Amino acid sequence: MNAVAHQNREAAVAARRRYRAGAVEPTSGVAPGFTQANMIVLPRDWAFDFLLYAQRNPKACPVLDVGDPGAHGTTLASDADLRTDLPLYRIWRDGKLDEETADATAAWAEHPDLVSFLIGCSFTFETPMAEAGIEIRHMTDGTNVPMYLTSRPCRPAGRLHGNMVVSMRPIPADRVADASTISGRFPAVHGSPVHVGEPSLIGISDLGRPDFGDPVRIEPGEIPVFWACGVTPQAAVMASGVPFAITHAPGHMFITDVPDSAYHA
Repeated sequence: MNAVAHQNREAAVAARRRYRAGAVEPTSGVAPGFTQANMIVLPRDWAFDFLLYAQRNPKACPVLDVGDPGAHGTTLASDADLRTDLPLYRIWRDGKLDEETADATAAWAEHPDLVSFLIGCSFTFETPMAEAGIEIRHMTDGTNVPMYLTSRPCRPAGRLHGNMVVSMRPIPADRVADASTISGRFPAVHGSPVHVGEPSLIGISDLGRPDFGDPVRIEPGEIPVFWACGVTPQAAVMASGVPFAITHAPGHMFITDVPDSAYHA
């Protein structure tokens, strides 16, 4: 590991420690060069359904790691505790958001057999896009990425069904091909865009009112570009009425010790 990579890994470790201590922040741009992950945690009774759901919908739900029942660690960061090391969690009951919390330890204790899934995140390919001179608007403005529930259905699995969620980044028209090529080199973290241009074609009526995250400026000459998003499992939780789940809060990811380059195809 070179000096820069080592420094960034130290930034990943430091970020997890901050979140364990109670800090809350969107994680886009934190520890650049290291992979970030979405999370969903389910009772063992629902774990196979979700694993099948992810397998059938790999663009939206690319699985990076699956924990053993009852475990709260991950091979993606050996010192991590998934109950405390994300900046913000969501607790779901009967398909409805019950609370947001910076510490999921108490909720995790409600079920002894919880299975954690870490899902690839498009924040991972933002660093190489930025290095190529493509502005990441939510990073520039210090806001959360906008995310939208689409009209595009995922393939159901067992008791799980729902529509795809997408994240959006405004891209200059002459850089859309570059953004697609760069992100396409990272299929394990959503890969290339799923839609470019007219949002109504995927069921989005107003870009200024995202379902998750914050709206962003779209400047003249820019085109909205949409990537599959790891909030898609939360849409399935809502649509399917899942009795209990823990997830990350949208935009508040788990930061791993795995370099982005590990997922470069």
